[in-house]
Amino acid sequence: MTFRDAASFHSRVPSFPKRISMHTNHSEAEQQFDLLVGRFSKPIDQALKRFAWPKADAPARLLEAMSYSLFAGGKRLRPMLVLAASEAVGGKAAHALSVAAAFEMIHTYSLIHDDLPAMDNDDLRRGRPTCHKAFDEATAILAGDGMLTYAMEVILSNVRGANVATRVGLELARGAGIEGMVGGQQADLEGEGQAQSLEKLVYIHGRKTGALITAAIVSGGLVGGASTGEIRKLRQFGCEIGLAFQVVDDILDVTSTAEQLGKSPGKDQAANKLTYPALMGLEKAKTYAQELVNTACKRIKDLARPEALTTIAQYFVARTH
Repeated sequence: MTFRDAASFHSRVPSFPKRISMHTNHSEAEQQFDLLVGRFSKPIDQALKRFAWPKADAPARLLEAMSYSLFAGGKRLRPMLVLAASEAVGGKAAHALSVAAAFEMIHTYSLIHDDLPAMDNDDLRRGRPTCHKAFDEATAILAGDGMLTYAMEVILSNVRGANVATRVGLELARGAGIEGMVGGQQADLEGEGQAQSLEKLVYIHGRKTGALITAAIVSGGLVGGASTGEIRKLRQFGCEIGLAFQVVDDILDVTSTAEQLGKSPGKDQAANKLTYPALMGLEKAKTYAQELVNTACKRIKDLARPEALTTIAQYFVARTH
């Protein structure tokens, strides 16, 4: 399934959750995820320091704002997914570190722009003032722009093999672009205050959130030497857990505090956005997320080393308990 097929894929996810047997031990899922963070966090942090504009000839304030946001913390889910996907198909995580760093740059740029007054107008991100609050709006916009373009530079300069670098760059560009994250954000803005269906909600979030998650997973597989069939499985897996991640994010916006989230809760309701809990109810939304994750994990069970990807997916839904 290509990226362009993602829309039709998302349209086939269940309209409402079925009754399923949840075998996930949520405490165990969190423990396994913590172990995975312990294994991946150091190489990811080292990669970010290595690839984040070490010798860039650019204005100091711009680089300071970029670094302020990139090194603000967070769980580094997208770079972890890159490394886990490379590992899942038998590749070496070390070969995927530049790609992991690039995806974290893209994610961070999106957060900077999402927080701007013209978008979500948020003052808090990852437990501290947002970039435009710590610096100013113009610098924050340019910091996001800088990370977006630098991420592509990192991939094209460091990924081994011109064909692989091109394919990874294409995945990132599509996942972050007008048919992915950017297009999803626009559709989300246009949908505020409007009556929407579950199909429309899936359309928005399959792009706004899911597309970049899917691109990270597929890119990790590409760097790891995945076959065409393995890429297909990884793409389907990514579409499902990407959607599950957004369902969970909607749930946490309702149920969590600012301290737990590292950002302001209740923003969706304040903006009159349609969310999965609002459409389905809180418990059905939780069940829906679990169902998506269960289906996704079954798709990759026959890969060489799927355990890390499965752990991350199960952690997604464990956060709601």
